[in-house]
Amino acid sequence: MSSTASGKNGTWRNWGGNVSARPARQAAPASVEELAAVVRRAREDGLKVKAVGTGHSFTSIAATDGVLIHPQLLTGIRTIDRASMTVTVEAGTPLKRLNAALAREGLSLTNMGDIMEQTVSGATSTGTHGTGRESGSIAAQIKGLELVTADGSVLTCSEKENPDVFAAARIGLGALGIVTAITFAVEPLFLLTAREEPMPLERVLAEFDQMWAENEHFEFYWFPHTGNTNTKRNNRSAGPEQPVGQVAGWFEDEFLSNGVFQVAQWVGRAAPATIPAIARISSKALSARTYTDIPYKVFTSPRRVRFVEMEYAVPRAALVDTLRELKAMVDRSGLRVSFPVEVRTAPADDIALSTASGRDSAYIAVHMFRGTPHQAYFTAAERVFTAHEGRPHWGKLHTRDAEYFARVYPRFGEFTELRDRLDPERLFQNDYLRRVLGA
Repeated sequence: MSSTASGKNGTWRNWGGNVSARPARQAAPASVEELAAVVRRAREDGLKVKAVGTGHSFTSIAATDGVLIHPQLLTGIRTIDRASMTVTVEAGTPLKRLNAALAREGLSLTNMGDIMEQTVSGATSTGTHGTGRESGSIAAQIKGLELVTADGSVLTCSEKENPDVFAAARIGLGALGIVTAITFAVEPLFLLTAREEPMPLERVLAEFDQMWAENEHFEFYWFPHTGNTNTKRNNRSAGPEQPVGQVAGWFEDEFLSNGVFQVAQWVGRAAPATIPAIARISSKALSARTYTDIPYKVFTSPRRVRFVEMEYAVPRAALVDTLRELKAMVDRSGLRVSFPVEVRTAPADDIALSTASGRDSAYIAVHMFRGTPHQAYFTAAERVFTAHEGRPHWGKLHTRDAEYFARVYPRFGEFTELRDRLDPERLFQNDYLRRVLGA
């Protein structure tokens, strides 16, 4: 069981510490056959079933009072197919292990999110993504899936085999079955050059379309209570490798982003009035830097400061207006926001419940330090996001329900019909799925 997502006396807790559950039983099957048997037994006993990864979701998407399945024994690479440039990996494999194993084989995913603690199935089932002009979420790189369905049978799907299941199950929210293996498209290992550079918010908003168009991967962080951002542009590079120096890397990534940032969060929690001053200092503490390395060392970074998060995808064309409205709301509100707001993009994809389904999207993520009241900020931010038909990340806090999703996802009905077929008795149901998918 992951140390970040376990608890005493059979209580399970998520990474953010905001969700807990007391399952009747917990299981860690060592094979697909064992997992299928656990599912069949739960069904006979009238218990619901959920699988949980490392607990990195802030929603209760994996919580259950029935049977909680931990996939930590279902890990590792099954096969690498160099002819079709795919890799098939067990569902419980952590992304960091996948990334390191692929790099040893001279391979890489095309794009990834900014942390790699999660399991491959947990990350894809909730729609985890990074930022990209042409390359989409981790789920958008899936070429095949294997899942155990409610009757305990093993179903495989791809564009050719069970294509209707494939269209939905890549981001399945755990509602269609328990994913046991995933086949990803991979490519030969490449180098990325990252340029991180502070920039005034006004300039970033004025030039956003241009920066998006000129860079393969563009993202920025805006520091509330300031007009400052830190931008990051990642582009493919012919080399040579020039990793971040160990001392500089430790200072920027560990000391500033985790150490000093942690202390600043403690101070801000104890004395909220100090937050704007801290924000001004933090937003100026990071200096410009450029480095070149293999993808996972550029895309991902450690996150040791615990927080809670809400993130919405809005149409990319609506990003600048949405962010201006968010800033105006914060400036007006008297709220004290100590965490930067993260902005990323993704191209439209063809997955039924992907936040980028059928539309080019921009993501705006708001965070609060764990233990500080986040309700007022998140509620006000959500009002801004939903005015632009925003779609919340399935693993991050939001208050939306099935009625709302039926409006903002053109293929919502396609997903719920498939669920009716694969799980008519709602074996994989929990409170969260009841809310977001309807009873």
